[in-house]
Amino acid sequence: MKNETIGQRIRALRRSKKLTQMQLAKIAGVSSPAVTEWEKDSYLPKAASLEAMANEFGVTTEFILTGKGSSSKYDNNVAPIIGKLLPVLSWVQAGEMTSVEAIDPSEISEWLPPLSTDDPDGCFYLKVVGVSNYPAYMEGDCILVNPKFQVCDLLSGDLIVVRNNTDATFKKLVIESDDRKYLQALNPNFHPNIIEFEEDTELVGLVIDAFRPLGGSRVNRTRKI
Repeated sequence: MKNETIGQRIRALRRSKKLTQMQLAKIAGVSSPAVTEWEKDSYLPKAASLEAMANEFGVTTEFILTGKGSSSKYDNNVAPIIGKLLPVLSWVQAGEMTSVEAIDPSEISEWLPPLSTDDPDGCFYLKVVGVSNYPAYMEGDCILVNPKFQVCDLLSGDLIVVRNNTDATFKKLVIESDDRKYLQALNPNFHPNIIEFEEDTELVGLVIDAFRPLGGSRVNRTRKI
């Protein structure tokens, strides 16, 4: 049986160690019903629980989340990324921040590992809300944002997070031949589907990767950095 979802991988790893759900719950610092919900793919474990399980099973948190890479914590002399965690910001925080480093860590309720060892420092996750980019990006998908970009670095077709005042949004950038810029929703049925990139629009960051927590699958590696 293929372990295609996070829940299936957690269940398979737990059974490989001959652990009950109650025993795994104690290791992960949660209640037994929480483990049941994880294995049913009802919701995603928090970062601390992911780390605890990865340490217990001898795998990387990346493997639990995505099934990618090695199921071994140390493979082919590649250093594990288990110790590196990136913040999951709210859209309010993304709309107000000056930099990730300026946000008080105590105000961040969730941390997740990067999807690749190539992911630059300073990146953060946002969880997709709404249907403006459906079905390419569904509500609850985690997009990985690199804030170390300027508008002049962007290419037409890039997926970006921008803000006007403190309202942040996730859209595709369209650059016309005369350098006029627009923001377009990937969902053709969403209205307004395209709006002008106004002068006071600020770039929050470039979306470089994404994954779907429910199934643990990679959505898309959007830009090679």
